[in-house]
Amino acid sequence: MTVFLDALRYLAYILIFPGFIFCFLTGMLLCGIDRKLVARMQKRVGPPILQPFYDFFKLFGKETIVPAQANRTVFLLAPLVGLAAQVVLQLFIPVFSFSAFSGVADIIVVLYLLLIPALSVILGAASSGSPYAGVGLSREMVTILAVELPLVLVLLAVAKTVGNAMGTGLCFSLSRIVEYQVANGSLITKLSMLPAVAAMLLIIPGETGSHPFDAAEAETEICEGMLAEYSGAPLAVYKLSHSVKLLTMTSLFTALFLGGACRWVEKLLLGIYPAMAAGIAIVVEIIILFLICAVLVAVCVSLIHAVTARLRIEQLFKYYWTVVTGLAAVSVVLAWYGL
Repeated sequence: MTVFLDALRYLAYILIFPGFIFCFLTGMLLCGIDRKLVARMQKRVGPPILQPFYDFFKLFGKETIVPAQANRTVFLLAPLVGLAAQVVLQLFIPVFSFSAFSGVADIIVVLYLLLIPALSVILGAASSGSPYAGVGLSREMVTILAVELPLVLVLLAVAKTVGNAMGTGLCFSLSRIVEYQVANGSLITKLSMLPAVAAMLLIIPGETGSHPFDAAEAETEICEGMLAEYSGAPLAVYKLSHSVKLLTMTSLFTALFLGGACRWVEKLLLGIYPAMAAGIAIVVEIIILFLICAVLVAVCVSLIHAVTARLRIEQLFKYYWTVVTGLAAVSVVLAWYGL
């Protein structure tokens, strides 16, 4: 009976929260907020916040066309693999004190899982046989190389800071990083972490392929790039995967730097409703997480989107390996010396 109940609980984690349904609803809403805010910043009305939902269901109902020269199996499976990796990734990222899956090396798992969606798009583009998709996938590979180094340095800075405080040298467990912040305050309040915070905010649009870091999917240059041959349900899944990545990246930022942000909410609930505190706290934390994600995406990513011209691929690579990597490296050095 216990095994059966455990199986049901993990199934609920995967399908409902923090799995597919949570990722679908929250990711789409974040994407809609991003589009609306960018439009307002550019003095346009913009689409409704729910427009990503409309687009997804409209695409899902259209015919799927597979190019004659494409590898049909890879072409159709690649979007599903990328989306599945995004959902699994969200299961490893703590929602403040709640974590579906946890371990001693969550950060390493996160790094691996973050690569899978990008690789799935590359495989899907390569299997289509389109020259436009070929240009897009080559740009996506350059983007991966540009973004991964500063991301690794940011994660290393956080792991070293928490590891020093806990006496373990390096801490690669996201759940323990959150626990440390709950007990000692959010890492965003540490001066040594501020360069890493700035770097992470710049990494988010690069990882999600948002303008001006969308060189691999620049519609005006290479006809939708990697997605040139996609239509119907597979294209809808790719769009959904992009929206979910907005959620996973901002959730990762929250876990790394704002892990103790809602501790006061749990204390308040424990004092008022002791019997119901656990359930209510989880609901409140979900709402707070969504608000934090919305603020991060809206104020930071959308602002960059609205005021910055699109970077060429060589500019993107140089930007991440100089400015962003430099910011992350400063935090690593400060953390290594215990500052």
